[in-house]
Amino acid sequence: MNAESPPTTTTLTSPLGIVAGNGQFPLEIAENARARGLKVVSVAIKDEADPRIESLSERCTWVRLGQLGKLVKTLSQSGVRQVAFAGGVTRVNFVTGFSMDWRAVKMLSKLRSFNDDSILRGIIGEIESSGMEVIAASILLDKSVPKPGAITKRLLSEAEKTEARIGWEAARAIGNLDIGQSVIVRNKTIIAVEAVEGTDATIMRAGAVRGDGGVLVKLAKPIQDLRIDLPAVGVKTIELMHQNRLTALVIEAGRSIILEPQEVLQKAQSVDIAVSAVEKIEDLS
Repeated sequence: MNAESPPTTTTLTSPLGIVAGNGQFPLEIAENARARGLKVVSVAIKDEADPRIESLSERCTWVRLGQLGKLVKTLSQSGVRQVAFAGGVTRVNFVTGFSMDWRAVKMLSKLRSFNDDSILRGIIGEIESSGMEVIAASILLDKSVPKPGAITKRLLSEAEKTEARIGWEAARAIGNLDIGQSVIVRNKTIIAVEAVEGTDATIMRAGAVRGDGGVLVKLAKPIQDLRIDLPAVGVKTIELMHQNRLTALVIEAGRSIILEPQEVLQKAQSVDIAVSAVEKIEDLS
């Protein structure tokens, strides 16, 4: 698979802190850190993180959304100097599952808006004000950051390119509004837009719409801090696309993560789903 690491001169230090959300991403980060000889200290989000993160960590502390003071204290007292965010948080939980401590209340009081990116930037500010550096998790997954070009042997058809252009423009628009990252297009019609439910649920909603085929476009938000919430796809993404009759996936080169890239490549090719990494919409012409 074509992939490259974003340019960095970061020297990793041990122990490495990981703020673990949902999905496979935190596990891969922890495994890669350990393979580099780093100890791992994890702060795992309750009702989100995979319990297997405990076995990959020197220390693992579970926190609820909004327990910012406990999160920062755990990392600081464990001697962590670098912190990586890995995995997402279900946006519904951001709305309904927030239980704020005093540090979180003070942080939120300084924000102009309460959208996802603003809150995450506020959390980063709190961590960095305590003497720690927040680094891009992609530094530890250099082979998972795609460079421009086709990832599968099958290329996008002309019809899929047309639908991908429609999806690209729409994904940029919803990203500017901090709504979501993913758009699905079938027969030149937008049939699903990601909101609070996440990409997987968006794919399943698309499957409820009559017809076959369709392109999933998933892009980083234009204002996104690439150290956090980087768009990620994995084997489950491909499986759900196949189950819901989608035939192509377009992601953003250099600004996304492919989890378990070889497994994703094999799965996509086995079900004839075209996967392509693109830098700009003009590349889809």
